[in-house]
Amino acid sequence: MSTHGINFLHKWISNNIPDTAKADIVSVDELTHKLIADAKAVGIKRYEIDEEVDSLYRTIVDAILHFDPGIPQ
Repeated sequence: MSTHGINFLHKWISNNIPDTAKADIVSVDELTHKLIADAKAVGIKRYEIDEEVDSLYRTIVDAILHFDPGIPQ
């Protein structure tokens, strides 16, 4: 279990998914690739994130569909 990975994921989602993002396959794929590249750039391996969520794709879709800028981070 990696709290480092899940913390990065939560912070990345709040900072990188625009409120105008669409939950289509191309947009989610692009965001997923950006997430993985950004994680790698700061030394976080993909498995550190994967072991914390069932699916990165579903996690990003959920973040897009349930985005609420009024929720404090």
